[in-house]
Amino acid sequence: MVVDKSLLIYGSYGLSEVVRQLAVDTGWKIGGVVTELERDFDLIELIHNEYPPDLYEVAIALGYSSLNDRKQVMAQLHSSGYDMATLIHPKAYVCQTATIQTGAIIMNSAVVDMHASIGEGVVIWPGVVINHNAKIEEGTFLSPNSTICGYCTVGRDSFIGAGAVVVDHRIVPPESLVKAGSVFS
Repeated sequence: MVVDKSLLIYGSYGLSEVVRQLAVDTGWKIGGVVTELERDFDLIELIHNEYPPDLYEVAIALGYSSLNDRKQVMAQLHSSGYDMATLIHPKAYVCQTATIQTGAIIMNSAVVDMHASIGEGVVIWPGVVINHNAKIEEGTFLSPNSTICGYCTVGRDSFIGAGAVVVDHRIVPPESLVKAGSVFS
């Protein structure tokens, strides 16, 4: 992968470290990490001054407990001229017929099967399997080893827990929580 810009990682401490390693594994030059310890004054303006959008793309590393903040920060940064980086680990399998939107983060050993659709800002943890023709809408988090079966739709800003299974042809409503180890049928 050839990257013209450096990467700015914006987020919470723990997820920022994970995203930083993913970015290194995918060949990005890390230009900075801004850890959001508290939402104060005009952090976006501060970022814009220190990390101009013509030199940096941004990876949003805010976790599932901050889905609303994540969406708001992405919108603010995008309207300030930043491109959202899409990070796909080289050991993830993404079928050539899959569609991946900007800002998606796909980690090691994840599988995105044929004709699957991954929305903007989706986070896919290691071991996740997204089967054929499944649609994952924007802002959704898929925890390690969760499985989304064929022809499913997972609504925007949802959280799918570790090891959870969404059975084929199901629709998970927007802003849903599917608990770890459960079966959504």
